[in-house]
Amino acid sequence: MELPFSQACENNKNPILNVLEVAFANASRVLEVGSGTGQHAVYFARKLSHLEWQASDQPAYLPGVKARIEKEGVPGQPLPVEFDVFQSAPHGQFDALFTANTCHIMPKEGVEALFNQLADKLKSVKHLCIYGPFNDNGHFTSDSNRAFNQSLRARDSQMGIRDKQWIAKLASQQGLSLKNIHAMPANNQILEFQR
Repeated sequence: MELPFSQACENNKNPILNVLEVAFANASRVLEVGSGTGQHAVYFARKLSHLEWQASDQPAYLPGVKARIEKEGVPGQPLPVEFDVFQSAPHGQFDALFTANTCHIMPKEGVEALFNQLADKLKSVKHLCIYGPFNDNGHFTSDSNRAFNQSLRARDSQMGIRDKQWIAKLASQQGLSLKNIHAMPANNQILEFQR
């Protein structure tokens, strides 16, 4: 099969890596939520060799992620597992969680469900990094983010750029405190949390 491809993943993988090298320095097993094309999964597994990188996604995306890991993954890299935030989280002891460009695609209830998992099956997670565009107290941080939000809402009224303060509140309810906000290219950010 032809591997799925995202230009955005290619563009942002190095800036994200620079953050994860520090944020996940003391982690050993990462669950990636919403692995999409699998590009991040194989790149970060190769560059962060102290980590076991577990990709996951909804069933529709699993064949593409699986094909990429089988072709480009590091030796012994686990194949992706199914994970819908409204269902039970994958089994296993994960001490870190990474997700990119998911909070504005999921409905608000989906974001809440993901954080609820951190009190249940994923309570072993100590390090959390969330990449994407975020608003600041209801305000867009750029004109491009405002336009992007309009295009998301046109596709699905449940989508939209979320407030980083709301994300931080959901995290704090699960014992995760906001450690850093990393500015990223193209008006994105990484919200870094620790428990």
